[in-house]
Amino acid sequence: MFVWIIIVAAAIGVGLIVFGSGERAGKAREARSGSGGRFRVRKLILAVVAVLLVVVIGFGSFYQLQEDEYAVITTFGKPSVVSTPGLRFKIPVIQKKTIVSKATQGFSIGYDLRSGASIEDESLMISVDFNFVNVDFYVEYRVVDPVKYLYASREPVAILKMLCQSYIRDTIGLYGVDDVITTGKAEIQAAIRDKIVARLEQEDLGIALVNIAIQDAEPPTTDVQRAFKAVETSKQEAETAINNANKYANEQLPAAKANADEILRQAEAYKASRIAEAEGQASRFRELFAEYSRFPEITKQRLFYETIAKIFPDMKVIITGKDGTELTTVLPLDTFAETAPVPETEG
Repeated sequence: MFVWIIIVAAAIGVGLIVFGSGERAGKAREARSGSGGRFRVRKLILAVVAVLLVVVIGFGSFYQLQEDEYAVITTFGKPSVVSTPGLRFKIPVIQKKTIVSKATQGFSIGYDLRSGASIEDESLMISVDFNFVNVDFYVEYRVVDPVKYLYASREPVAILKMLCQSYIRDTIGLYGVDDVITTGKAEIQAAIRDKIVARLEQEDLGIALVNIAIQDAEPPTTDVQRAFKAVETSKQEAETAINNANKYANEQLPAAKANADEILRQAEAYKASRIAEAEGQASRFRELFAEYSRFPEITKQRLFYETIAKIFPDMKVIITGKDGTELTTVLPLDTFAETAPVPETEG
């Protein structure tokens, strides 16, 4: 602001100097010729022209550059970039200035950014499973090379928008409608962003993609929207049921494992007892077999008596003679079995 005041003051000073010198010369001529009125008007016009010329030159020589701006200065058609903010000077008439913003800017695809109204020509797409879907995007970009931004192409932002639309449709066509509307949004956005970034590096337009995001994705009709909402609700209910089942399993598994461990311990103990019992019986059988091998008749008689004693523990035995008439004695079986003669071992 201070510089503009100096410029205006200088212009007024030049005008006064011109007007003063003209007035002195005019007075001398007026004294000689007597035509003073017309000369004063002419001097006033010259003074005004001089002031305007100085003001125009002054205003065309200085400009203010903000922190979020580039200035592209062309000198005889050759561009150069000024990025340092502050009051800057350029040669009037010879140099031309173009301001380019450094800030992140954006545009919408599929809807009007001001009114929010849908633009179906941009948003309506078809998925890999042949379903229609409306998808809205918001694209953010910034200028990284102002010279290329201004001179490498006529409309770089329009080119960026066409590239975005092309890669959006290409990528959406690789996914199912369920992925586009629900679970695959992040993956789709990343795939589109990578494709656009690679293409911008090839085109070298002086702009860089900052971000591209899905704003909204929905089926094109109300009935289909309701169906998809029902599907989404069912998925959420299924996830809830799975979570509840996992919770119940986590609660029941420790008790079941403890019970299984107890059953295994009991089974091992029963197994050990049965093995021990079987080994004991086998040992007794081997001993009995050894005794039978030595005294088969006596062993048979002993086994017979022991078996009868087990079957009839309270039975009384009457011993008679061979003819069946002569009574010999009556003894309890257990006493008889205990007192049965054991033959001596042959030496």
